[in-house]
Amino acid sequence: MKKQILYILLFISTIGFAQNPIVRAEIDTTNIRIGEQFNLKITVDDTQNVIMPKLNLKGLEIIDSTKVDTVKNSLIRKYILTGFDSGAFYIPQQQIFVKNQAFLTDSLLVNVATIAIDTTKVKKFPIKSIKSEPYTFDDFKIYIYILLAALAIIGFWIYWFVIRKRKEETEDPTYRALPPYEEAIFKLNELDEKLLWQNNKIKEYYSELTEIVRGYIERELKVPALEKTTDEVLDMLKDFKDAETIQTSEETIKKLRDLLREADLVKFAKSKPLALEIEEDRKDAQDIVSSLKPKPIIEENDELE
Repeated sequence: MKKQILYILLFISTIGFAQNPIVRAEIDTTNIRIGEQFNLKITVDDTQNVIMPKLNLKGLEIIDSTKVDTVKNSLIRKYILTGFDSGAFYIPQQQIFVKNQAFLTDSLLVNVATIAIDTTKVKKFPIKSIKSEPYTFDDFKIYIYILLAALAIIGFWIYWFVIRKRKEETEDPTYRALPPYEEAIFKLNELDEKLLWQNNKIKEYYSELTEIVRGYIERELKVPALEKTTDEVLDMLKDFKDAETIQTSEETIKKLRDLLREADLVKFAKSKPLALEIEEDRKDAQDIVSSLKPKPIIEENDELE
């Protein structure tokens, strides 16, 4: 009877122990050399409400790990580990929670050995110089940009100060070759051919007409007439006439005054003279050019003769 009771108790206790899940940590080797890899596998003989640990190691490093895999009625997670320092390192006990109850795996010992090198068999080679990498576009990019910018500046300078100047000289060769009077008559005839006022470009017409007259005065009398206002030009000519340095009449001065003021009204007051008035101003401009001249200088020897 006592033996039967003992067997029953042993059977009950065996059933109780069998109900607890088994957790295991296994490695495929306990000895590696520096840099070699080995596998760690953690197994839980249960699949419900299991929390796997976050592996925390000292002296060993995790290379990779798999997701938790279900195999039959067990959960398995694998890790690939390695070591880069020689010595004996422990994989500590891992705490795993199953249905809110903690279970511990066994701790594992791994020996990491250095690689033995037979220095007597090592071949010796001379020290080689550093091999430079081949040049690429990026190595010269900044210099290319600087060169292109410099060429652009030089090209602009050549165009502005050489080609443009030559172009201006070739576009207007006739004027500089002619005397002041002939140049003015040439320009007046060119102005007539443009038909500006006939095409309702009255402002442009008067601007060119007075510029021709002012340019003639500037060249013939050698005064800055193009830069002066109307009143300044008239005062200057009045002073020249009083000093008897120019050869002209009061009628010519009056025509010049009327022409310049008419041009000012057209340019600034938007006045629109009639066709007869425009034709009269054109005629007056030619009369001014023909009548306004510097007084000839008579040398003393000529007077004596």
